[in-house]
Amino acid sequence: MATAVGRPRQPDIQYAPDVDKWRARTEARLRNEQLESSLPPGYPHRLESDLVWEGETLKESYDWVYELKEDELDEIEKALSHFKCKPLGGIDQSTFPLPTLHKALRDISGELHNGHGFKVLRGLPVDRHTREENIIIYAGVSSHIAPIRGRQDNSFKGAPADVVLNHIKDLSTTADKDRIGAPAYTTDKQVFHTDAGDIVALFALSTAAEGGQSKLASSWRVYNELAATRPDLIWTLSQPWPFDGTRFGNPEHPYHLRPLLFYQGSPTAEPERIIIQYARRSFTGFQALPRSRDIPSITEAQAEALDALHFLAERFSVALDFRKGDVQYVNNLSIFHARDGFTDTPEQQRHLLRLWLRDPENAWKTPEGLEGRWKNVYDGVKAENQVFPLEPSIRSASDGQKKGSGY
Repeated sequence: MATAVGRPRQPDIQYAPDVDKWRARTEARLRNEQLESSLPPGYPHRLESDLVWEGETLKESYDWVYELKEDELDEIEKALSHFKCKPLGGIDQSTFPLPTLHKALRDISGELHNGHGFKVLRGLPVDRHTREENIIIYAGVSSHIAPIRGRQDNSFKGAPADVVLNHIKDLSTTADKDRIGAPAYTTDKQVFHTDAGDIVALFALSTAAEGGQSKLASSWRVYNELAATRPDLIWTLSQPWPFDGTRFGNPEHPYHLRPLLFYQGSPTAEPERIIIQYARRSFTGFQALPRSRDIPSITEAQAEALDALHFLAERFSVALDFRKGDVQYVNNLSIFHARDGFTDTPEQQRHLLRLWLRDPENAWKTPEGLEGRWKNVYDGVKAENQVFPLEPSIRSASDGQKKGSGY
């Protein structure tokens, strides 16, 4: 009599990483499995670059804050006056001219792509301006660092649109709980992850009453650690993973396969790069968007790899003193980012604005496995269709009632 073979069960892993479960899983796999002891062919044993850093020692060698001077702030005010009364989608280097500050902002783009991978622009005068004026300033200054804005949603108030701005704010007290499918709209800790697109820009309109510290980690430093100590996990990360397609409103293709880690170049070619792109909730679910039960489970090796990425990133991370009026620019292809949990009060609430940007002059080549996602973000975004919402809302990809449709 034939024995029924069931679908492999999802490992015991949740969105919130558990260090004890990680250690137990690691010990069990090292004890019971025969693991790869060498790297995939051609993969580097060690990356050498300014993009490889540890938070504990980074302050000694790198000043990541660019503080705006009075004359630069005056130039920004003049650019705001120059732009006023134009459609917001038309914000660019010509309509928001910064003749003196432009060079420093281009240098920041160089630092993002070829230096340490992140920079904080400090001192934008949030309280002096309306919400719309702050958005114009944010998008205008950012256009000199990376002029292409990416699509973060494809509809606004029920109509097709290229929504290029997103609000990162706790909505758990104002929105239905069955809608929130991402920690960005809660006060919960956000674990280390990447977004979509080349550059992630976050503008702090206000900070939390307590907590909410921003953290960054070099994915290249994490790679070096795994290459030296657990080459088997490099194999795991570079092989196909089942991404939940239902989260993006595609019932005909409930999941798709792609690696988390991509290797570009060779030891004798410049530049040599690794790119890690992932969000833990794609494999564990979060609140109103649990992982579908109708798609392949991840493996024990993949569960261990997810935990290894998080806890190594935490070990090597730097905590930023993210202040009101700061803009944090991050190379999404070489940096993981995270956020501590926080507490808001009626008087003081954490509120960030997010742009996904691309600088064609400095942009890295997009790996083949990410081309579809990058096209969804950047292709066909027209100035006349760009929308910059003034108030927070849950974007479609994180909305449990819309089943994760969108980008």
